[in-house]
Amino acid sequence: MAIPISYNVRNLKLRKGLTIMTALGIALTVTTAIFLMALLAGLKRAFVSSGNPQNVLVLRKGSEAELSGGFDAALFPTLKVLPGIAKDSHGEPLVSGEWVVVIVLPRKDGTGEVNVTVRGMMPDGLELRPSAKLAEGRWFQTGQREVVVSKSIRGRFSHANIGDMMEFGKGSWKVVGVFDAGGSAYESEIWCDVNQMASDFDRQGGFSSAYLRATDPIAADALKNRVSDDQRLKLEGVLETDYYAKQTNSGAPIKYIGIVVAIIMAIGSSFAAMNTMYAAVAYRGREIATLRVLGFSRPSILTSFVLESLMLAFLGALAGILLMLPFNGMQTGTSNAVTFSEVVFSLQITPLVAAAAVGFALIMGLLGGLAPAWHAARQNILTALRG
Repeated sequence: MAIPISYNVRNLKLRKGLTIMTALGIALTVTTAIFLMALLAGLKRAFVSSGNPQNVLVLRKGSEAELSGGFDAALFPTLKVLPGIAKDSHGEPLVSGEWVVVIVLPRKDGTGEVNVTVRGMMPDGLELRPSAKLAEGRWFQTGQREVVVSKSIRGRFSHANIGDMMEFGKGSWKVVGVFDAGGSAYESEIWCDVNQMASDFDRQGGFSSAYLRATDPIAADALKNRVSDDQRLKLEGVLETDYYAKQTNSGAPIKYIGIVVAIIMAIGSSFAAMNTMYAAVAYRGREIATLRVLGFSRPSILTSFVLESLMLAFLGALAGILLMLPFNGMQTGTSNAVTFSEVVFSLQITPLVAAAAVGFALIMGLLGGLAPAWHAARQNILTALRG
C-alpha cells in the first residue's frame, strides 16, 4: 500500500524553515547551472542562426577561416558560372567576393578596446543574408567610405551612431546605417564595400572568401563538392551552416569550467538535501514506526521519503528558474578563436535549458534523499516507538 503524496506535502509545510533553506540551496546551484547552459545555448544560437543552408562559403584550399589567406580575384569569374548558383534580383549569379579584417574599437563604457570584425562585401552580399534587416539609416554605397553597423555594435562601442566617423584602415569611415542580425554572429560585425576595404588594407587583386547562393539545399551540397573538386580553382567549398557550427567550439572553456563548478555545487546541495532528510527521519521516528504498524511496507516508506526529497529538489529548481528569468536575453561576449575577435550573444533560457535544470535538481534530490529514505525504511519498529 502506497503512502499518499498529501502526507509528504504536509511534512514539507510543517518544516517550513528547513524546507525553504534547503530549497534555496538547491536553487542557487540550479541558477549556476542555468546560467552556464544559457550561455552555451546563446552562443550556439548566435553561430547556428548565422548560416543559410543554401549558402556555400568558398575559401582557399586548406584554410580554416576567412581571415587566413585568400585567393586570386581571377578565379572569381569561374566561380560565378558554376552550375547550381541561384540568380539575384537583377538576374545575375547571386555571389559575393568578400574581405574580412579585424580592427580595434574602444568600448562605449570606457573599459578598454576590443577586436571587432569588419566585412567588406559586394552588393549581393546583402541579398545573401536576408536575415539581416536594416533598422535605421541606409545600406552602404559601392565605392564609398561608408559602413553599416549592427545594433549590438552601436550599443557597445564608441563612434558607432549614424553620422559618426569610425577610424580604421587609411582614414575615416562614415556610419550610414544600423542593421538587426536577429541574434546571429553577424551582430558582431561591421559591413562595408569590398573594393573600398581592399584599397584601404592593400588587398587588391583577390578575396579572403566568396559566398555563393545555391538554388536549394540539395544543390548547395552539390555546389560545395563542385567547388572543392574543380582543379582549375584549387579552392574549398563548405556549407555556411557547417562553417559557423564549428565556431561553437569557442564555448568549450565555458562548458568545461561550468561542468566542474556545477558538480562541486551539486555535491554541496546534495549533502544539504541529505541533511534535511536525515533530520526529518530523526524527528519522525515514531511516525515512521506507526506507519509500519498500520501496514505500510518498507518499500512504500522508502518511496515516500525519496519522493519527498524529489519534491524539495523540484521546489528548488522552480526557484532557480524564476531567479534566472530576468537575465534571459542579457547580452555578453566572448573571444572567437577562429576570427580572433569578440562575438556577441545573449543568454537563452530555452525550454530545453529549463528542463535540463529541473532534471539536474531532481538528480541532486535523489542523491540526497536515497540514503535517509533507506535508513527510514530500515528502522526497527519497537525501538522507534520507544524513542
